[in-house]
Amino acid sequence: MKHIKSIIGITLSGAALLFSGCNQGGGSSNGALTSSAAEKVYVAPGEQDEYYAFLSGGYSGNLTVYGLPSGRMFKEIPVFSQFPTSGYGYSEETKPMLNTSYGFVPWDDAHHPDISQTNGELDGRWIFINGNNTPRIARVSLSTFETEEIIEVPNSAGNHSSSFITENTEYVVAGTRFSVPVPQRDMPINEYKGNFKGALTFITVDQEHGHMDIKFQLLMPGFNYDLSHPGRGKSHGWFFFTTYNTEEASTLQEVNSSQNDKDFIAAINWKKIEEYVNNGGGTKMPANYAHNVYDESTHMATTTMEKEVLTVNPAEVPGAIFFLPTPKSPHGCDVDPSGEYIIGNGKLSADLTVHSFDRMIAAIEGEKFDGEAYGIPILKFEDVLAGTVKSGGLGPLHTEFDADGNAYTTFFISSEVVKWKLGSWEVIDRKPTFYSVGHLMIPGGNSRKPFGKYVVAMNKITKDRYLPTGPEMEHSAQIYDISGEKMELIYDFPTHGEPHYAAGCPADLLRENSKKIYRLDENNHPYGIKSPADARVERDGRDVHIYMSTIRSHFTPDNIEGIKVGDRVYFHMTNHEQDFDVPHGFAVIGANTSEILIMPGQTKTIVWEPKQVGVWPFYCTDFCSALHQEMQGYVRVSPANSNLELSWSLGE
Repeated sequence: MKHIKSIIGITLSGAALLFSGCNQGGGSSNGALTSSAAEKVYVAPGEQDEYYAFLSGGYSGNLTVYGLPSGRMFKEIPVFSQFPTSGYGYSEETKPMLNTSYGFVPWDDAHHPDISQTNGELDGRWIFINGNNTPRIARVSLSTFETEEIIEVPNSAGNHSSSFITENTEYVVAGTRFSVPVPQRDMPINEYKGNFKGALTFITVDQEHGHMDIKFQLLMPGFNYDLSHPGRGKSHGWFFFTTYNTEEASTLQEVNSSQNDKDFIAAINWKKIEEYVNNGGGTKMPANYAHNVYDESTHMATTTMEKEVLTVNPAEVPGAIFFLPTPKSPHGCDVDPSGEYIIGNGKLSADLTVHSFDRMIAAIEGEKFDGEAYGIPILKFEDVLAGTVKSGGLGPLHTEFDADGNAYTTFFISSEVVKWKLGSWEVIDRKPTFYSVGHLMIPGGNSRKPFGKYVVAMNKITKDRYLPTGPEMEHSAQIYDISGEKMELIYDFPTHGEPHYAAGCPADLLRENSKKIYRLDENNHPYGIKSPADARVERDGRDVHIYMSTIRSHFTPDNIEGIKVGDRVYFHMTNHEQDFDVPHGFAVIGANTSEILIMPGQTKTIVWEPKQVGVWPFYCTDFCSALHQEMQGYVRVSPANSNLELSWSLGE
């Protein structure tokens, strides 16, 4: 009974903190901010934001682009989900991007974006993001803001401690949240303990083109690997993963995976393992996973099914892996800009645990071990501890950093962001969030060079912050000015999907490299045409290929006859504009797919299988000119046994 009373007491005190925090929102009953706060987020018409912010969409499967400090949404980048706005995953060119070993999967749960780096600083070439449900890693070009590559991750399930990169983008790392049998097999679930494995996958990134390839998979004990971050500076060459469920429970995990007083942060010396692999180490294992690559020259994606993966048993590389005890069920795993401090916090704790990289190395060299787990040495907690932040909050989750030696941590239960000092562990400031904050993001806060002007809190519960929209509301993000000693809440804005993490960078890093058009003379699409004069219609059995041009404000051709019921009609649309921000859209009545949006100089294909005799219209879906409504055409569909020959025309 005493135990039950203590739990109730903690719960009530947490609730009191939550509700007291919720009442600190502003000077007036409607939560209005000061005029100075409004001025800080105001971006005048015609002016542009200081920063890009890339927020994961969670269950939307995509990545959303915002400006800071305005909070304006600029674009949703389709990644793992079909996107009818542009035709991604519907057009013949992009369908292969969603191929997996399970077939065509038109959705995923997108979590953690990370921008490529050079020497530990953001370089603005690519952004990577993980698919959590069907384990995948995607690479998005920050020139075109389009997904260029998706690689499936075998032997993984719940690809959550991903997709974080090393400080020269040597690797993007993907860790499994759920351990599973490796290789997969039919076995009793209650035999989980000692039989399941957690795969940590290190994927190389080609420095010129960004192409990804699985270098090796480290088959770890069957814990849950929740989040991760790379070492940087002095700790470059290491990677750190939080673990929970070191009990290896397979049922009622909210109870059974919280029995141990401490779980672990796994410290992985990937440089040592890389050397082992380069010298012929590791075991090749049969696998089956999709590797999808989009070619900007041909505007087409292709899928390659890979059939093996190199695995590494931790026992084969002694001295490469160590466990750092961390209060139970830690979630976030964050490394400060110097690479010295590794922060891991038990989700139900009020304190923040900070480990020291220097102390960790000293403990390893002094062999100050406190036992082992599956042959992996466990370091003594006191020997690796740098300090403890006595925060007074509840439910610490994630930490980001500014450029002045300060850290900012979110507290889910007490709904707040707490600012504290690295080294002294002193709490400097705390501000409420509205409500139940998860991740937070400082532009560059996951690098050697943070840009510490704003922090964005991504909240899980919205409730009364916006006008109600039925039972479901978009999640809320909040921007705080952190340029002074005290944080100041300056703006709320709704987000799309469920952002789990975000990455941000100065606008100047990307603005000048942003592609504006695709050059027609570089268009190598096999069905693309260089000029409207090349437009034509060709039949190959029941397949009909229409090589069509779009330019303001007509299609070439715009009258097509000789199509028959049962034909499979490919509309290969080339946008012949060479002017920035003049896309054309295409839709035809009866197509069992989305429209497609074709950028200047680009070619895309939509497939139409007419099922009814008649004369059917097609039109441009993107308002492109004063004569946009006139940008239309007709297709005549005759019976399947018709002898009518193909013909096409424009202006006749």
